Amino acid sequence: MIDLTLLRDNADLVRHSQALRGNPPETVDAAIAADRARREAQSRYESLRAEQNAKSKLVARAPKEEKAALVAEAKTLADQVKNAQHAATEASEAADAALSRIENIVLDGVPGGGEDDFIELRRVGTIPQFDFEPRDHLELGELLGAIDMDRGAKVSGARFYFLKGIGARLEIALMNMALDVALRNGFTPMITPTLVRPDIMKGTGFLGEHADEIYHLSDDDLYLVGTSEVALAGYHHDEIIDLSQGALRYAGWSTCYRREAGSHGKDTRGIIRVHQFNKLEMFVYTTLDDAEAEHERLLALQEEMLTSLGLSYRVIDTAAGDLGTSAARKFDIEAWVPTQDAFRELTSTSNCTTFQARRLDIRHRTQGADGKPGRTQPVATLNGTLATTRWIVALLETHQQADGSVIVPEALRPYLGGIDVLTPTQVPSGEGKTS
Repeated sequence: MIDLTLLRDNADLVRHSQALRGNPPETVDAAIAADRARREAQSRYESLRAEQNAKSKLVARAPKEEKAALVAEAKTLADQVKNAQHAATEASEAADAALSRIENIVLDGVPGGGEDDFIELRRVGTIPQFDFEPRDHLELGELLGAIDMDRGAKVSGARFYFLKGIGARLEIALMNMALDVALRNGFTPMITPTLVRPDIMKGTGFLGEHADEIYHLSDDDLYLVGTSEVALAGYHHDEIIDLSQGALRYAGWSTCYRREAGSHGKDTRGIIRVHQFNKLEMFVYTTLDDAEAEHERLLALQEEMLTSLGLSYRVIDTAAGDLGTSAARKFDIEAWVPTQDAFRELTSTSNCTTFQARRLDIRHRTQGADGKPGRTQPVATLNGTLATTRWIVALLETHQQADGSVIVPEALRPYLGGIDVLTPTQVPSGEGKTS
């Protein structure tokens, strides 16, 4: 959630942020009113409760002839306290609901608007050109014996798949390559839970408008995560962490699950938009002052990976309306997918400032001017994907050859046992023996 002091003292800034995201400014007025009503209801309850405690002491000390009247007064007061407590609870729930509609405050420079209003920051690499008709990643994956969508659907339904043979090795190679990059840059590797409690899922901001994309196990009241960001954000839930030696950096390797309920049939071919995939996610806890520099650092690591894989890509500054609830700024990296003649998102990195930490009560202790421990304040959290299953799409299509084989980028070869070319396990159509 946002800083309540900011909401109370600088409502115009919050209104501006909401407007950039495409949210009505009335949400801010409603949140301010609900916050005020909650404080007033809580104050009334606490005042009556204090009066009740004082009255109880009077009853205990009162002479016998005065006790009956005082007991009657105490009973009336007890009813008032009960009603005030109920009113305070209702006001608190109403305030929580109103505040949940206030998304993180976007940072200066973030473009306003929706999905198509991003700013392109740069393009890197040369868009591949072919002297043959390029195959899409699914056709290539089937030729290589790497992807089996039909049996995935048979076993689990639409948008599930098997990676087999070189396909399985390719994904593991990508993940291990990314893990090495993370280790070289001070990240602690983590294998994270993929089922989390509702308070952790809510705390990270994933139970908002896209809640219908999350799998929920109702019998256990647990959620399947769509990214290890959720578990890593919850790792220090309700803690005061030590940032005196610098940021805490984690690299979470996990399977991820998304219902993709809002995709409306988009990208249903192949493994671009699927219900289950693997991902290595960077997650950082740092101070608010260092958050923007850390964001650039995460972006640089992502670009290092994509460049070393020989992929052509562009970096975009995502518009406010496409940020998601928790992010104050998000950079997307979109790689060129030849058969779609377009850039498609492969990875992103978000600066969530203190929004998630306030919800999850994660703080660090500042240092006073005298060198002694100071007050606590919320940490900033950031996340960014360093490798995921979808990268196979751009990798296969970019490095394909006319015979259906795929050149392995040099940086990836050590993770594939030195293999430099992926070769088809079946003859491409139209290339069989002549009679």
